[in-house]
Formats: sequence, structure tokens, C-alpha cells
Amino acid sequence: MKFLDQAKVYLRSGDGGSGSVSFRREKFIEFGGPDGGDGGRGGDVWLEAVDGLNTLIDYRYQQHFKAERGGHGMGRNRTGAGGKDVVLKVPAGTQVFAEDNETLLADLDRVGERVKLLHGGNGGFGNIHFKSSINQAPRRANPGQEGQEMWVWLRLKLIADIGLVGLPNAGKSTFLARVTAAKPKIADYPFTTLHPNLGVVRHKGGEFVLADIPGLIEGAHDGAGIGDRFLGHIERCRALLHLVDAAGDPATAYRTVREELNAYGHGLAEKPVIVALSRVDLLDEDAREVAISEIVDASGKEPFLVSAGTGEGVSEVLDTCLAALPHGGKKEADEDGEWTPLS
Repeated sequence: MKFLDQAKVYLRSGDGGSGSVSFRREKFIEFGGPDGGDGGRGGDVWLEAVDGLNTLIDYRYQQHFKAERGGHGMGRNRTGAGGKDVVLKVPAGTQVFAEDNETLLADLDRVGERVKLLHGGNGGFGNIHFKSSINQAPRRANPGQEGQEMWVWLRLKLIADIGLVGLPNAGKSTFLARVTAAKPKIADYPFTTLHPNLGVVRHKGGEFVLADIPGLIEGAHDGAGIGDRFLGHIERCRALLHLVDAAGDPATAYRTVREELNAYGHGLAEKPVIVALSRVDLLDEDAREVAISEIVDASGKEPFLVSAGTGEGVSEVLDTCLAALPHGGKKEADEDGEWTPLS
């Protein structure tokens, strides 16, 4: 399935049905009086976060969604049927913005969360509502109220516990494939990853979701490379795992990514960071010491030494990732004794 994290859609709620002008007609009843029913209410427009989705690709091929209008009122005091609602099903983590793409209308960050974006129009009154002592046979009824309409932007921010960041070819996809069942594309050229990938890590009784985003290069916040549009997918992460290629220039690579995170903002620069030197199996002991020294000078942190190819240091990194999560990423039992992952 193709990945799509942003879509623009048109929404319209249903119009209300019109009221009816009708009079009671029965044998031996000369003056039956008005009996026109009210119009039905138009359908609403809802958004619902559901399980099993991780892309907005459905909204690439259909951009217009209209709820059903209410039925018209009828004689014998019969009210028109209410219009059917429209429910747009989106992945958990979807944000809804107004047409300006800046005003946040809703943030569906939990499975099952629902929000009503547009209300359907009310149905019009039938002529029975206009009967009075001086107007026994009113011949008027109200039309239904018009529905609401708007264009909105749907923007997906994936729900993950730990986010992988680094330059292109830093070994992020290889690491993801090593520790999860995910199968991202892996090759020896930059920008192999063109969209975020998710994987579930199960380690020592703990469990967490790991997100791999396309690599950042210098000037990504100005649109260089793939840009920084995918950084939104790690805004919700509790911590970041920064992979730095030990075989390159570790200090420069680290500073480049940190500068892009600072330029992006949205709290990414303040998140806890786990620094790891990747592809250390390509270095001898002396080269490792040099790389460690450069990273310590640049970040002020002692890095982990990791090789996704051989598995060296992977367990230690996963231990630290679990320690950064509530309850070590373990599951808790609810009141019924059922085990559910921590949110």
C-alpha cells in the first residue's frame, strides 16, 4: 500500500428536509385542520480514528464527501427521515486542519476517538406548527436548513514510541529490519527510504513501536533532499535514537542532524536522545576510539557502538530504549485482567 500522509478533502453535511403543507381529509370530517409533518434532519460529518490503517491513501482517489439530506415531511403528521451521516475513517494520529492548513480543528491520537466536524441542517416545520386561533388553515411551511461545508486538510503523524533519525545511509533501515519484522527497502545509495516505516520491537518482555523516517541532510528545513516534512511523524515519540555512521565523519554528521531538528522546532530538539555509532564492524579498535572521541566532543554523550549486520551492541541500545519508556515498555493488566499495551 502506498504511503500518503497528507490529503485535502471537501466535506458537506446534509440539508434538512422541508416541512409539509397538508390538511386532514377524512369522510364525515369537514374541517380536519393542518397535519403537515416536519422535515428530517440532515446527516452529520464525522471523523473516526480506526485500527489497522497507517496511511491516508484512500483520500487520494476520493476527495468529496457529502452526507445525505433529510427527507421531506408528509401529511398525517409524518416527519421526514433523517439523513445518513458520513464517517471518514482515518489512522490514529491524524490531525485535521482548516483550509488555511494552519488552524487545528481536531487531533485524533487514539483508536476509537471520534469528532463531529459538521452538523446537518435542521428540518423545516410543517404547517401544523403555524395553526393559531386566527389562522385555522395555514398554508405555509418552513424549508429545511442548509448544511455546512468546508475544505479541510488531513495530516497524519504516526504514533511511535522511539524515532530513528540520522543522515541518509546511516543504517536506520538496516537497524529497523534487524530488531523488528518490518521489511524496509535497503540499498547502498542515499535516500533509499522515501517514506516512514514502522516496526514493533519486542525485547526482554517489553514492547515498543520504532519509526524510521527518511534521512536528513544539511538544508532539509529549506527543502534540500526530501526536506523535513516527515519529521512530523516523530513529534509524538518519547525519545529519539540518533544513528551516526561511524565510517564517515561522525561529528559533522551529528551536528548536521541536530541543526535540522533545531530548525524544525515543535519540541524535537528537547526530546531525550540516544546516540549510537552504526556500522562499527567496518572499523578497527583505533578507528573506533577516534569516532567515539569525536561524538563525545560533539554531543557530550557517550555513544553506543552498534552493528545491525553482526548484531553487536543492538541489545544494549534496545535496553536503553525500553528504559526511556513508561514501565519499561511492559504491558499492564486492566480491571478485567486483560493485558493491553501502554499508550
